[in-house]
Amino acid sequence: MSFPALGTPAPDFTLQDQHGQAVSLSQFRGRQVLLYFYPKAMTPGCTVQACGLRDVKAELDARDTVVLAVSPDPVKSLKKFAERDGLNFTLLSDVDHAVAEQYGVWGLKKFMGREFMGILRTSFLIDRDGRVAQVMDKVTTKTHHEDVLALLDGAGKAGG
Repeated sequence: MSFPALGTPAPDFTLQDQHGQAVSLSQFRGRQVLLYFYPKAMTPGCTVQACGLRDVKAELDARDTVVLAVSPDPVKSLKKFAERDGLNFTLLSDVDHAVAEQYGVWGLKKFMGREFMGILRTSFLIDRDGRVAQVMDKVTTKTHHEDVLALLDGAGKAGG
């Protein structure tokens, strides 16, 4: 599996958000989208990453960038995560990991000596025309929000 190529149309999808509403990537055409995949709601790294983005919402808004966060969690868990941490962006439920697979971010992980399939923490910057502009496949949860802002301002470097 590999990521969608830079400059190609980002695969469209429709998933349920933390309120059970259907959200499609294509409805954000005309705006930049930070599409980020994370392994599990309410876990330490994912919480740090989400709260960082929550705290720079004004800066993201100023750059006309909407955040869509995708995980394999059910809607109920996403709602609890959003409420617990005051998250101010859209969380999407990809329980069958079909969207993660489309984006090449569902793969073999190793943790504490175990191997299992899961989300490979990855972010995609999608331009106003719906094309993949950047892939960040070396995500540091603590600095993710700063790295995204730097990328949006043209100063950052993305892996992939």
